[in-house]
Amino acid sequence: MRISKQKKADAIARMLDEFYPEVPSPLEHEDPYTLLVAVILSARCTDVRVNQVTPILFKKADDPKSMVKMKVKEIQEIIRPCGLSPAKAKNIHRMSEILLEQYSGKVPRSFEELEALPGVGHKTASVVMSQAFGFPAFPVDTHIHRLAQRWGLSDGRNVVQTERDLKELFPENTWNKLHLQIIYFGREYCPARGHVKEDCPICSKYGV
Repeated sequence: MRISKQKKADAIARMLDEFYPEVPSPLEHEDPYTLLVAVILSARCTDVRVNQVTPILFKKADDPKSMVKMKVKEIQEIIRPCGLSPAKAKNIHRMSEILLEQYSGKVPRSFEELEALPGVGHKTASVVMSQAFGFPAFPVDTHIHRLAQRWGLSDGRNVVQTERDLKELFPENTWNKLHLQIIYFGREYCPARGHVKEDCPICSKYGV
């Protein structure tokens, strides 16, 4: 029997609640600033690798004031394992300068202000808004983009459309938890490679 997209979304949400009743942030951080730096580092890099690098970086600089005292080359050497280190180091340094110059060293609490910072796109801003400030947001990473398409919840044309589709299907008060649940599920049961539909708890029932 064919199930409506909304009923499918509701059923998937219930399953994800059973699999992951608690969802800690996959990026280790102490405050909005350290989360922002970690998310910048996570671009095209695994959270595991980021979590290996950030303790070394944050031991030297865990706030904008101490970060700007470091040379860009010094930051780059530490974050090299995360990839794209020249651009990321430059962005982290300049972003820290802007926080001091314009926001008294605090991370701003709006999408517009966050997305104006170097190295911060909509997805990064969404993670910070949701995980640091509790603002309803639905950050769409590669895991969520892939799974939304596999489950027939979005046509997967681009992450912007996927975010819009998912926000329409799920209640706003579930977004912050749900996006993390989908990420965890994707890593554990629904990987990009070697995925067997019949072995996946959700794809076997609701996959397209």
